[in-house]
Amino acid sequence: MELHQVAQHVDDLDRATAFYTEVLGCELISRFDPPGLAFLRLGSARLLLDKNVPSALIYLRVEDVRATANELLATGVSMDTAPHLIHRDDDGLFGPPGWEEWMAFFRDSEGNLVGLASRHSSAA
Repeated sequence: MELHQVAQHVDDLDRATAFYTEVLGCELISRFDPPGLAFLRLGSARLLLDKNVPSALIYLRVEDVRATANELLATGVSMDTAPHLIHRDDDGLFGPPGWEEWMAFFRDSEGNLVGLASRHSSAA
């Protein structure tokens, strides 16, 4: 089993589609207007932008949270929470033992909270 699709609430479909394609680099698969839906490719899953669904909390796996946060800041996106260490995985529950998980959070064009996550060797 794998994640197939996540639905995210939008107030302005044009603005949200532009944010997810131009700022985050998602690929637009298709748009249906009416009723006002946009489908985007987000890794191996689809992201559905829709006015009629509740807000979701999406976590995006990136190579390096710190670098990605800086790239987003350069485009004018403000961070709600700066990159920070979440935990050190000493037991190897989520991958190699001793690696660290880092996260940061920002708001998309519609005010939805979006998380960034990356794992790093503790030496990085």
